[in-house]
Amino acid sequence: MAKKQKTNAVRMLEQQKIPFELIEYELTGDQVDGVTVANKIGYPVFVVYKTLLVTAGPNKYYVCIIPVDQELHLKRVAREVGEKKVELLHLKDLLPTTGYIRGGCSPIGMKKLFPTIVDSSAENNDYIIVSGGRIGLQVKVTLADLLHMTNGKTALITNSKMD
Repeated sequence: MAKKQKTNAVRMLEQQKIPFELIEYELTGDQVDGVTVANKIGYPVFVVYKTLLVTAGPNKYYVCIIPVDQELHLKRVAREVGEKKVELLHLKDLLPTTGYIRGGCSPIGMKKLFPTIVDSSAENNDYIIVSGGRIGLQVKVTLADLLHMTNGKTALITNSKMD
């Protein structure tokens, strides 16, 4: 059997000696949305998170990590990062900016370390699951380890009703 190629995310977790669990899943069809992934890997949606990038203009990028069944609240993100306005990064800019493709964008191991915010809902979980750097691969880590790896922080950045 051919050896699977390691992603940047997996390499970085191993280099930092961060405990993690790899979770692989089979691709069927075109569905790579997070709720489908959560169902495929057998975990509840509230522990599976997606990685979104927003921008406030040239070379101003921010990484947002939110539950797969939630929507990003752009005004909260802008307030959190001290910008007047942010918008989702255009799909065509994702690979050149991060080194990852849609559906396989990990918050760990991007080309550069961008300011990172994890939705505060993650504080309620013993672990969270994020992309492992390619479609079909997820990594399970503690929030503390993810924040350490990304130099991130937590804040309420979804449309959740927790105000």
